[in-house]
Amino acid sequence: MKSVLKKSAWVLSVSLLLFSCGGKDSKKKAVTEDIAANVSKTKTLDIEKPQLTFGFIKLTDMAPLAIAKEKGFFEDEGLFVSVEAQSNWKNVLDRVIDGQLDGSHMLAGQPIAAGAGFGRQAELVTAFSMDLNGNGITVSNDVWSKMKANVPMGEDGRPVHPIKADALKPVIADYKNNGKAFKMGMVFPVSTHNYEIRYWLAAAGIHPGMYTAENVQGQIDAEVLLSVTPPPQMPATLEAGTIYGYCVGEPWNQQAVFKGIGVPVVTNYDIWKNNPEKVFVMTKKFVEENPNTAIAVTKALIRAGKWLDEPGNRAEAVKILSMPQYVGADEVVLANSMTGTFEFEKGDKREMPDFNVFYKYNATYPFYSDGIWFLTQMRRWGQIPEAKPADWYAETIKDIYRPDIWKKAASLLVEEGYIPASDIPQTDGYKPATTDFIDGTSYDAKDPIGYINSFKIGNKDK
Repeated sequence: MKSVLKKSAWVLSVSLLLFSCGGKDSKKKAVTEDIAANVSKTKTLDIEKPQLTFGFIKLTDMAPLAIAKEKGFFEDEGLFVSVEAQSNWKNVLDRVIDGQLDGSHMLAGQPIAAGAGFGRQAELVTAFSMDLNGNGITVSNDVWSKMKANVPMGEDGRPVHPIKADALKPVIADYKNNGKAFKMGMVFPVSTHNYEIRYWLAAAGIHPGMYTAENVQGQIDAEVLLSVTPPPQMPATLEAGTIYGYCVGEPWNQQAVFKGIGVPVVTNYDIWKNNPEKVFVMTKKFVEENPNTAIAVTKALIRAGKWLDEPGNRAEAVKILSMPQYVGADEVVLANSMTGTFEFEKGDKREMPDFNVFYKYNATYPFYSDGIWFLTQMRRWGQIPEAKPADWYAETIKDIYRPDIWKKAASLLVEEGYIPASDIPQTDGYKPATTDFIDGTSYDAKDPIGYINSFKIGNKDK
């Protein structure tokens, strides 16, 4: 309510100033009415906890948090939010569970793993999906020089995309013949990046390794050794030769291009078109104790997602994200992917309007089917060590993904005129089956066992 009172006082002072300065009465009236309308649209809920601290990792897909704060969407809801960068994904998870953070930008797999029993266990929930797509796989210049010979070329002399890991297979064999293990980085064991790089490799018949209860490194039978590297450290680790490639979000693929140390070869848009990426996470306890606050936070984030996907706003978003308290990367690096393009080999910049999606295609809605995909990958690679019945997947995800909170928030935004009613999907929480994967495999979230069993590499269940 402090926010509303503050803005009401501001409207009154502006109105008095306009009427005391002379000029045409009609213009003064129009301006005053417009200001008042903008302020009064948001119906502030009875907020249980107005002072909040949220975390994030320095990646472009934290953008909804930055925009909700910088554009005043949190304040409109009567929320006073501090947004703080965190050092790594484990720290993010621990600080939310321990209550040091009220919520955070998080890997979609983190709340799911916490509820499914892999790693630190806790009751976490998400009511907001932060974005679609946004990741890439980058390899060193040396690896690219060897891969390129195996990549088809188009009539324009440029590589034909998407580039499959088939082009990498002989390079891995060459490294092995020279007594060198082929090492690549990903950001966290339950990150989208881990599952995407595994999917990409396995689709070409390259074994990325298995997890067991005893071996949590995920390198059993691996032809490629995957290890964890925090996102901002990826380019330096590649340059040092510690790893030969990595899967990460932006701006750390484009940073490799600008530094001249590596080449992005594929994006996760091509691995799984319009795949879910990050989520905003709070504890179940926080949501139960502060239900209106959770709805208000979700409202502000939905508005931020919509603002980000409106034509013409990305350039401003890049300026905001470049600020040191957010991503802190150079504007030109951020713009290379945030403004509808993506650069692969240096100079090979291509149109990619959906590389970062924050609102279109119901991007903010927490679909059960998105969450179940992560559970299938956890089981496929052994992070879930034992077979589960099909109904376990549906029951598990419904404790974590909370579209009920999203719908309450979105319905209020419709009443307030911020979003059209048509932007609320009519759904049971499941997207239709899709074959929009790099290998064309069909994914139906209502048949998780059949999906797991469809792969040549990975666990099989009865």
